[in-house]
Amino acid sequence: MKITYYGHDAFLVENDGTRIIIDPFLSGQDDTTGKIPDPEDIEVSYILLTHAHSDHFGDTLAIARKNDATVIAPFEVAMICQAEGCKVHAMHIGGGFNFDFGRVKLTIAHHGSGYQTANGMEYGGNPCGLLLTMGGKTVYHAGDTGLFLDMKLIGEMTSIDAALLPIGDNFTMGVEDAVMAVSLLNPVLAIPMHYNTFPVIETDPNEFVRQVESRGKKGKVMAIGESLEI
Repeated sequence: MKITYYGHDAFLVENDGTRIIIDPFLSGQDDTTGKIPDPEDIEVSYILLTHAHSDHFGDTLAIARKNDATVIAPFEVAMICQAEGCKVHAMHIGGGFNFDFGRVKLTIAHHGSGYQTANGMEYGGNPCGLLLTMGGKTVYHAGDTGLFLDMKLIGEMTSIDAALLPIGDNFTMGVEDAVMAVSLLNPVLAIPMHYNTFPVIETDPNEFVRQVESRGKKGKVMAIGESLEI
């Protein structure tokens, strides 16, 4: 499984020719690196969404329409996408489904979810995290969430190769809580996300890695545009 980081919370996951993007917030970022692709250049078959906030929903509609891609999301978010003419596969928390590329299971996330429209905020149902399994490897994208003890259960029930965890504080876990999440989840590798995109979530991802590794686990800060194999 190959993972590419596109900043904030957006990751491209590839395996055996299948390309999936998670939370494709691309054009909304202030890209100083030149390594965040234009949504028009994204080629995927599936889009996975954790919730409907604009910094996660992002360029979903444009990418889905261009690629005729299927949006996999919690029911309420899937219905928003379906109403916009997109192909969808609706799921909900605790449910899993075997797709042609592998398996997706949704987990709880302590956060909110709403879709911004010209007439205000539309209800987006419950947010989620997700477990994506392809080619014998599993990545856990926690979405936006606070720390919760059931992360221990997730880690006990699933062998996690890479955990993608928010560390920016204010809206989600901060560094200390995210380090505790690593202890509960017990992944092979912990990767920070959802930090430094806006002033209110500025933090040092290297401090997260230092604390994770001081506890005997492996962490990595991914640069925007960087890829790795797990």
